[in-house]
Amino acid sequence: MDAAVNHAIVRAVAADDDEVRARLRALEAEVAASTAADRQRKAAAREKILARRAAAAAESDALRQRQAELVTRRARPTDEIPPDPDDARPTGGDLARAMVLAKKAGDVKAELARAPKAGEKSWLISAGLSFFFGPLGWLYAGSFRETIPAAALYVIGAGIVSKIIPMFLLMPVLMVLLPISGIAGLVYAVGHNRAGKRVRLFGDDADKDPRIGGLLGRGRDDG
Repeated sequence: MDAAVNHAIVRAVAADDDEVRARLRALEAEVAASTAADRQRKAAAREKILARRAAAAAESDALRQRQAELVTRRARPTDEIPPDPDDARPTGGDLARAMVLAKKAGDVKAELARAPKAGEKSWLISAGLSFFFGPLGWLYAGSFRETIPAAALYVIGAGIVSKIIPMFLLMPVLMVLLPISGIAGLVYAVGHNRAGKRVRLFGDDADKDPRIGGLLGRGRDDG
């Protein structure tokens, strides 16, 4: 009887062992399947990341290429029409104007180089006074009808502006206006010497001297 019991126990243990082994094999198979699935998911995710990086790199390369093409076009335009060589050739009208300007420039140069005679005004003194003292210097050679009102307005305006605006702010303006005033004084002196009397620089005048662009009067008695 003991032997039968022992055999029964051995069979039961053997059956339990077989069941445990079967469960272990099933668990191992499940773990292996899960591991394989994880590997597949990781591989798919890696491929997606690599594909996105490749697409971003390609887009960046294309953008850099477009920018380089734009910079090249701006630096070296190819759509401009080349100038016609015939357009650069001087025409008859251009030559005539150039000759007139050259003649006027020669007249002015000769006038400035000539030493002043008795009763004439020195263009150096006139230009210097007009440069340093503004319209006050015009009184040296200019028409009193123009220079006296201009000088009065200059003195009054300078007195008012100097009290409102600091001198360092006025200097840039004076550096532009005073050279213009000096040129006007020079023109007044040249006009005086040509006409033999004070002439007007501004205003309408039917008798103009064409030797300096029609700016100087010939013999208008303006005091």
